[in-house]
Amino acid sequence: MMVLKSLFKSLTLLLIVSALIGVGFFTSTAEEQSPDIRIGVVPTAEQLTIGSEGEFTVKNKETGEVLFTGADDSVLVELNSTGTIKTNFRLQVAWTTSEPYVNDWLTKAEAEGYPTYVEEYNGGWRLFIGEFAPDASWSTRVNFKNEVVEKGLAASDAFWKVITINEGKSAVKLTYNNESVTVENPVVLKSDSNIVSINEKRYRGLAEVGFNSAGTLAGINELPIEEYLKGVVPRELPPVPYDELEAQKSQAVAARTYTFANLGKRSSDGYDLLPTTYDQVYGGYDAEHPVSTQAVEETRGVVATHEGDLITAVYHSTSGGFTANNEDVWNSDAEDYLRGVPDSQRGKALEHVPNLSVFKNSANPTSLRAAKNGDFESDWSKYHRWNFEWSSEEISQVLSGYYNTDVGEVYEINVLERSDSGRVMEIEYVTENGTFYEYKDRVRWSLPYIDASGGESILLSTLFYIEPVENKDGSVGFKAYGGGWGHGVGLSQTGAVGMAEKGSTFDDILKHYYQGIELETLY
Repeated sequence: MMVLKSLFKSLTLLLIVSALIGVGFFTSTAEEQSPDIRIGVVPTAEQLTIGSEGEFTVKNKETGEVLFTGADDSVLVELNSTGTIKTNFRLQVAWTTSEPYVNDWLTKAEAEGYPTYVEEYNGGWRLFIGEFAPDASWSTRVNFKNEVVEKGLAASDAFWKVITINEGKSAVKLTYNNESVTVENPVVLKSDSNIVSINEKRYRGLAEVGFNSAGTLAGINELPIEEYLKGVVPRELPPVPYDELEAQKSQAVAARTYTFANLGKRSSDGYDLLPTTYDQVYGGYDAEHPVSTQAVEETRGVVATHEGDLITAVYHSTSGGFTANNEDVWNSDAEDYLRGVPDSQRGKALEHVPNLSVFKNSANPTSLRAAKNGDFESDWSKYHRWNFEWSSEEISQVLSGYYNTDVGEVYEINVLERSDSGRVMEIEYVTENGTFYEYKDRVRWSLPYIDASGGESILLSTLFYIEPVENKDGSVGFKAYGGGWGHGVGLSQTGAVGMAEKGSTFDDILKHYYQGIELETLY
């Protein structure tokens, strides 16, 4: 989940609710129904289907004209463009809120003759450079990236995205029962059962097909926030095996707080949030579970605040024994409520921060070599303690890939700075072809491990120690001893389960991981 300042940071909770009523988020009174939210369940597409298992009506959203009626079926929706639709690899080089920076960058990039693309995003702009066909080779794109980095038009952390752009006027063509109609406005499907489908996946509420900022189609699910959360909580904290109700309730409050703080975040694309870890994982109707639904219902309208403002309710899987201060992980101002704390029953002394001896002497660490990326955590915390060893060839491979250059032999890996909670804040790689550095949470991306399927996955956390290991052939590799999974800031999800197992209530859990907060009810 991305870290963002609350969009309502300067508003009181009363003003938040009043504003939502005023702009129509509430379809009834605040006491009767929660505000609606729009989720971009299919962020970009040239065609998709919408439907329902019951009777449904499809209307032109702007005019209200009924386009089709049906039952137990789906409607094909296709992008009908008067221009060219282009899908290309583009290198994302920056996100900024500075218009002068955008103009200066565009002037420099276009003076060099490079294709550029600027996308509105979250109150600012994403900047892209280059235009390569979807089948362009990796080596071609690496060479291009190195070229623009050398010219100061990108940094080493720039990354490739596949971007589809409609250069003409957008419309939608709907086909049902061999009949077709084309309209220039978004279309909405409403079902008598209140269960709709988008690309055959079921959701509560409405199904809409509109246009995103690139001019292609977006499949949007609009529904009340409380109904949305029923599809979020079981995906973020699976009730099997984590069925402790108080832990589920703490997840529900954190997810609700994040939701309210980020309404309108992706409005330029026609919706509020994505259904992925870029925001919160949302599985729709079929993801719902009785335990997580109960957690949502029993915390209805409850959010976490600090000094009257919604908090930035970030959370992660496993802390490894001690959570992190937010400024030790991201380039952000320190937040009083996002302070590093140890496991619940240990007290707050920094003497409880795990050290190298603790990691080495762990009775049952997980070997990342044997773990596949995304494996389900089968017990309280599978990744509370873990380790991984790179051979000399592997460490050269992963660092060369990250820094987009052949680093050659890796001589030393040195942690230059640690936070009070034990996390790596600055790391140094001394290699045959230069010395390289990375900082804070980006360290995880610079030092990926190789999982059981042979793929590279980002290191699970920055709470680790690393030492050289001499191989039998005399070459030197490196071994990391670590703990936790995720950025380590805010609520530890498996830690919440552990606290609930020991008798803590959801408010105890939330006030442990988010220091000095209050819990308030919006409706």
